[in-house]
Amino acid sequence: MKLLAFETSTEACSVALWLDGEVLERFEVVPRRHAELALPWAEALLAEAGIARAQLDAVAVGRGPGAFTGVRLGVALAQGIALALDRPVVPVSTLAALAAQAGGARVLAAIDARMGEIYLGAFAREGDSLSPMQDESVGAPDAVELPGGDGWHAVGTGFDAVDGALRARLGDRIAALDAGALPRAADVARLAAPMLARGEGIAPERVEPAYLRNQVALTLAQQRAAGSPGKR
Repeated sequence: MKLLAFETSTEACSVALWLDGEVLERFEVVPRRHAELALPWAEALLAEAGIARAQLDAVAVGRGPGAFTGVRLGVALAQGIALALDRPVVPVSTLAALAAQAGGARVLAAIDARMGEIYLGAFAREGDSLSPMQDESVGAPDAVELPGGDGWHAVGTGFDAVDGALRARLGDRIAALDAGALPRAADVARLAAPMLARGEGIAPERVEPAYLRNQVALTLAQQRAAGSPGKR
């Protein structure tokens, strides 16, 4: 199985190539340079592996949540390549990809959503798979719904957001914490491969970004009226 994966939902930009279990990746924290770098990195990885685009079985993408422009870019890149090749797209939760970096059986993944909010996902690990324990959400760290229990492995920038409010709220329910982690395309690819094997790839035109914020459309309309591009 050969997969090309994009993850551009945060300040980190990454592209990965899955080759029958082996993963090649380009990853860098490069705010506002995602559109400049993502496609050239993809071409470089394919060249490094000696793989032609036509040999790809599918394209995977971190579907969000995250920065609006970043999520939109990743989805557009995946759709464009998949449409040209007549291949499926495998959309993967950005929060699940982030959670894949943490150890433990119970993982809380949180991304700084700016504006005093975080994106939050809770996952249970069974072997190499992650299952959501509740709907992904966005909100203030002191207001988002948290699952019960303790022993959580916490990962992501949301735990340092708003002066560490989510970390303080959880207290000793956190068993381990990596607040500097950002989602990576390598983990998108690792999650996407078994999904594709299960027949969960979809037609490119059916890919839906996960923004979570209900006011995205209104915000965009306001930005167009003001003549400024959207950032998140």
